[in-house]
Amino acid sequence: MKFGYTIIYVPDVAASLSFFEVAFGFSRRFLHESGTYGELETGATTLAFAADELAAMNFKIGHVSASSSPAPLGMEVALVTDEVQAAHTHALACGAIELAPPVTKPWGQVVSYIRCPDGTLVELCSPMH
Repeated sequence: MKFGYTIIYVPDVAASLSFFEVAFGFSRRFLHESGTYGELETGATTLAFAADELAAMNFKIGHVSASSSPAPLGMEVALVTDEVQAAHTHALACGAIELAPPVTKPWGQVVSYIRCPDGTLVELCSPMH
């Protein structure tokens, strides 16, 4: 078994890809011609976005869309950077909402939390040493 990818269901796949490109510097790997699925170049594990309409096809009982939830969902995408404060400030300038500013945790890691325009919860954190 190997962890292959995370797929986040969003209302607008192209907009989510664009936000992650501009806010975090990732490159677009793929956007399906239908606009309902796309991937970013993120390293060994792929971060992908799929349209809420695909979730409706996949899950007959429905799903909770992060974009329509008033509170962040109980999962996050963690992005590791040596420059948490700069990344946090840049993400806010790109349209993210601050949930928690950068703080140094007791174990020495700097961590902040933002919510992307599509509702995705992102932790920005320094590497663990």
